[in-house]
Amino acid sequence: MTSTTLRPLAILASIATFALSGCGSIESAAQDDCTSIGWQIGSKGYQDCFKARVYERKLDYSLPPGDKPSPSVI
Repeated sequence: MTSTTLRPLAILASIATFALSGCGSIESAAQDDCTSIGWQIGSKGYQDCFKARVYERKLDYSLPPGDKPSPSVI
């Protein structure tokens, strides 16, 4: 490959890396939710909160029953 082919590929990879680095995981968002309302990590209440938040977030990001994913415009 020539450098003219590699340069746009490298730029695209860099942009994708920066875009995805801002996205947190479902688990880290659930942890932030539970600690922000005062639960201490490791306590029984925190564990219950964490499990509930992970479940809720997975439901939020899942497709409705019977819905098919559509191709990205990108």
